[in-house]
Amino acid sequence: MLRILLIDDDAMLRGVLAKALGYAGHEVIQAEDGQQGLDLARVTNIDLAITDLIMPGKEGIETIVALKQDHPGLPVIAISGGLSNSKLYLEIAGKIGARKILAKPFTPSELLRCIEEVFAPKTPEPPAAG
Repeated sequence: MLRILLIDDDAMLRGVLAKALGYAGHEVIQAEDGQQGLDLARVTNIDLAITDLIMPGKEGIETIVALKQDHPGLPVIAISGGLSNSKLYLEIAGKIGARKILAKPFTPSELLRCIEEVFAPKTPEPPAAG
């Protein structure tokens, strides 16, 4: 079981994702914007943060940067969609430290698969042929 911080300004989507993650056995802490998410991350031990990128107030790119400063090893999954520049935001999120990016709309099973990939054991690289 993971303790997951879920940050999204869309209350309906956040509720659906929280319920799906809960059914999968995870504990979910919800935040409606980046600042609330950062505040919760400072007082709660979390294993993973999932953040929307386009939100009022402190948006997702700022949130990822702050999370990485406060919790350098914390894995982050960035989610975004619905706007013409969402793809660009997702690419930026990947470059600044999000382990996975996921474009909306996505299914709960796609999100769960991303989480599994983030926490999958790393397979060692085969030695280079000499």
